[in-house]
Amino acid sequence: MIPARFGSTRFPGKPLADIGGKTLLRRVYDAAKSVMGYEAVIIATDDERIREHAEAYATVIMTNPEHQSGTDRCCEAFVKSGLHCDVVVNLQGDEPFIKPSQVKDLLRLFESHSTQIATLKKELFDIGEIDNPNVVKVVTDIHQKALYFSRSRIPFQREASAAQKYFKHIGMYAYRADTLMEITALATSSLENTEKLEQLRWLENGYSISVAETHWQSPSVDTPEDLEHAKLFLSQN
Repeated sequence: MIPARFGSTRFPGKPLADIGGKTLLRRVYDAAKSVMGYEAVIIATDDERIREHAEAYATVIMTNPEHQSGTDRCCEAFVKSGLHCDVVVNLQGDEPFIKPSQVKDLLRLFESHSTQIATLKKELFDIGEIDNPNVVKVVTDIHQKALYFSRSRIPFQREASAAQKYFKHIGMYAYRADTLMEITALATSSLENTEKLEQLRWLENGYSISVAETHWQSPSVDTPEDLEHAKLFLSQN
């Protein structure tokens, strides 16, 4: 599932922005299609402009414009699709340079029957990113289950000499189908409202999130400035 919303506050019309002759949305879709084993790749949107664009190359399902998250939009589209599958993948529409290997890393986590939800992380080296509230950080336990996600620096480094790795959350999810149905029925939580991160609702309600590490660094697109960085990235790669 690729949730796509036209009315972004920071970048209206973002899914239809052009990067090297393809829209942002088309680049995410093409990456998804290149992963073997998908039963279907569906774009979930609430906007007619996105539907008109995407129907030329993809299956599009219209969803409720009131959804507060991409996960909610994915769940509605999954139900409407009538698909019967074990795992549903949510590829964010603002990650135009997703590699198929990243999706495979995500799906590999479901080889463990205990996996309910899966996502990715990447090590951070830039202090500016570590302290940037728009870069979500994640800490995990020894079994690579998420302990917490935050816009703040986590963990806090009390001793300057202490060696500590920091990890960025890559906003790509996969869910067991029954888990997806359950977590979208949950009420918003206190931590979610504080950090504005939907995944905290799941943790706060006792669900586990398995995390795989990726080493691929690519820009996401949240603002018009990010779009220019993405164009430069494409020209250099």
